[in-house]
Amino acid sequence: MPRKAMRSLCCVAKTPSNLQPPLTLTPRQSLESAAAYGIIESAADIIERWNTETSTFAKVTSMFYEDKAEAMVFIERVNNLQKTMDLLVSEDPNSERLMRAQRLMEIAMKRLQKEFYQILSMNRAYLDPESVSTRSSLTSARSSYSDFPEDDDSNTVGDSIVEVEEAASSVMTDLRSIAECMIGSGYAKECVIIYKTIRKSIIDEGVYRLDVEKISTAKAKKMSWEEMEIKIRSWLEAVKVSMETLFKGERILCDHVFESSDAIRESCFSEISREGAILLFGFPGIVSAKIISKKSSPPEKIFRLLDMYSSIAGNWRAIESIFSFESTSVVRSQALKSLVSLSESIRSQLRHFESRIEKDSSKVVVQGGGVHPLTTSAMNHISLLADYSNVLVDILAGSPPPDRTLLPESYFNVSDSDESPSSELAIRFAWLILVLLCKIDRKANYYKDCSVQYLFLTNNLQHVVSRARCSNLKQLLGDDWVRRHVAKIKQFSDSYKRLAWGPVLATLPENRAVELSAEEVKERFEKFSESFERAYGKQSVCVVPDSELREEIKLSIARKLVPIYREFYNTRRSVVVAGAGGGVRNLSSVVRFTPEDVESHLSYLFSGEGTSGSSYVSSPLSCLSRQSTP
Repeated sequence: MPRKAMRSLCCVAKTPSNLQPPLTLTPRQSLESAAAYGIIESAADIIERWNTETSTFAKVTSMFYEDKAEAMVFIERVNNLQKTMDLLVSEDPNSERLMRAQRLMEIAMKRLQKEFYQILSMNRAYLDPESVSTRSSLTSARSSYSDFPEDDDSNTVGDSIVEVEEAASSVMTDLRSIAECMIGSGYAKECVIIYKTIRKSIIDEGVYRLDVEKISTAKAKKMSWEEMEIKIRSWLEAVKVSMETLFKGERILCDHVFESSDAIRESCFSEISREGAILLFGFPGIVSAKIISKKSSPPEKIFRLLDMYSSIAGNWRAIESIFSFESTSVVRSQALKSLVSLSESIRSQLRHFESRIEKDSSKVVVQGGGVHPLTTSAMNHISLLADYSNVLVDILAGSPPPDRTLLPESYFNVSDSDESPSSELAIRFAWLILVLLCKIDRKANYYKDCSVQYLFLTNNLQHVVSRARCSNLKQLLGDDWVRRHVAKIKQFSDSYKRLAWGPVLATLPENRAVELSAEEVKERFEKFSESFERAYGKQSVCVVPDSELREEIKLSIARKLVPIYREFYNTRRSVVVAGAGGGVRNLSSVVRFTPEDVESHLSYLFSGEGTSGSSYVSSPLSCLSRQSTP
């Protein structure tokens, strides 16, 4: 009988009995009355035995811990007592039996409140959210052991799993039995108060231990980025634990204990978890506000924002499932609000990153035409961004992409009709790289020697392609993009070789069959030696950081230069020897390099051990002419 009806019954019972007409019982009613008496007395026997006000043993002992079988009998008889009370109300609201049953019910509820409190308090290890949330995992693990041959270790682990699972299951079953009994007897309020008080303290403690604290926007703005980054890392771990164990475990426990009442389940879980969850999912908005408030911030901050976005987005299904109640919709709203604020901050950071490349005013001239620091830092940043392509597709959806017409023709092979999110994202990455390459093209102007300009472009484009190949950029941009840029590297490399070593090759006769006088041969040897010395002196300071490209360029130069010089040396050297009268000293002044000397010198190229100065000169090529494929 509902508790509210019982209270009304107590008022009715105070009416003088002489004002009530006498009841005439039929034989059937007499039998029912006798049965009711038996049920009441049966219940009285066990209820009085566990009455905390009359028994010292009952006051200090847990019924469920001392004798589980008797506890189950207690629950059963209290449930039967409630059914009997419902029957007695319909027969005679003023009967002494009903009054006695009500007094027994009050004693029983006090006992069950005590038991409910004790079980919740004393079994925190088994009711810990992590333990509750992994019960199904333990069951799966236990079953998996049966697939393998038994040994001592597996038996020990299996026994431990069984023990933990059975203990947790037993405790949760006891709580549900008590809750259903109290709710059915009209004592839902008392049951819920105990549950909320104990469980909320556990969840609040869990949130606190995860280092989730309330931070005002004003306080966040005063924090250093190092301090904020530590809190972000703690928050990322907190979200993982909260979704996998803390809130998930509490929802499972709440659903199990209050399975008989949807309204109570929702009320309990909402009040227990809502405050901590809102605090947890409100943190990203504070971080976003801090970053947006700073006009200039390190570009690497975007990765922490992306981590937070990925954390919420990756747990979105869990968030919707765990906080599915209408009363917890505010948690879902807070998580969504944080996703929106993070998206805005990330888009702002991307614009800022592009702007930093475009506005880079550094006039640093890298020794020997090596890889510029801007190329290294920008490609590190871009390749790391590519690791977040899955979330960037969502973040950048709806924001205007770069104008495709600004991309050089054949630079990026994407159909104009392809407007898929992945295609749009690929264009954005291609655009960022093009902005970088055009900036590097302009920085090539700071080299005096045009050949070094091209070597500088070769090295930097090689670094770009190398980073793209070994990161997710390759998957985003595609093999065609890589092939086009590899071809561009070869063009830059060929231009370098032509400008740096073409003049040396030009000192040797094009037509090897033409007859030359001794004076002409001598002049050719002298010009070759002077030209080679001059070229080697300039190029000895140059560097090619990529080992494969370095060997490829050296081998290409040697293949063009050494065979022609070797043939000229072998066929014309005798003419110089005859003209020098056989003198070795006179010969060495004219023929200063043997073919082996040339090979040896070339093998030491691009080590960067030489010295050379650099000054500004206008570049013969514009950005578009360099970056467009002829």
